[in-house]
Amino acid sequence: MSKLISSMSRGIDRIWATPIRFLDTLGEMLTMLGRAFLWGLRPPYRIGLTLQAMEFIGVGSLSIIVLVSMFTGGVFGLQSVKAFRVFQADGYVGTAVSLTLTREIAPVISALMVSGRAGSAMATELGSMRISEQIDALATLGVNPIQYLVVPRLIAATVMLPILTIVFNVCGMFGAYVFVVLVMGVDEGIFIHNIRWYTDVGDLGMGLIKATFFGLMLALVGCHQGYNAGGGAKGVGIATMRTVVITSVAILVMDFVLTQILMQVGF
Repeated sequence: MSKLISSMSRGIDRIWATPIRFLDTLGEMLTMLGRAFLWGLRPPYRIGLTLQAMEFIGVGSLSIIVLVSMFTGGVFGLQSVKAFRVFQADGYVGTAVSLTLTREIAPVISALMVSGRAGSAMATELGSMRISEQIDALATLGVNPIQYLVVPRLIAATVMLPILTIVFNVCGMFGAYVFVVLVMGVDEGIFIHNIRWYTDVGDLGMGLIKATFFGLMLALVGCHQGYNAGGGAKGVGIATMRTVVITSVAILVMDFVLTQILMQVGF
């Protein structure tokens, strides 16, 4: 009987362990975000470090965003033509592609690409600094590690991801135009007219708002995982892996939540 009770107790502990770890991690990240906000208001302002982070996140991710967006728009356009021609409505392919890109696909895929490239790099860089005691050395020299390492990355990701989303929209629509108009033979005038008629600033704004939150979130996760890494090289690898997994899941969950909220307020 005692063995059965002991086994049930261990099972209950395992069940509760996951949500407890989630709440602990969430609390740590929110604490880091609050500290970063407060330290970001205080001088010295790390403008040089912020520009370096913006160059790494934005300019460094530009090529992969352009490549992925063109083929994403092209594939979605081809699939839309096939579906719309069943109803003799292939003229509305441009509308479907533009609305889907601006409101959903562009911010989500841009965030996933940047998180896989830049978010994991943040975790690796800060994790390496943690296990080599460089972060402790900064604190010893009187430099706050949050202000020096975290704040520039949060600002850079929050600013650059909406810009990358705009690039994704432009290149995605170009890819759709090439495959839909030039390859599938959809009328060019109708394609462009329906894009201009049915897509407005609110659709673009919805995607940009999402991208802003995604950028802040992926930088926060990457910095948190790297900042708290431990256990040598293996710990750095685990922090990098967790960054990619957590950000990928969080982007999709946050996308659903933000969509519900933004649609309620009129987007």
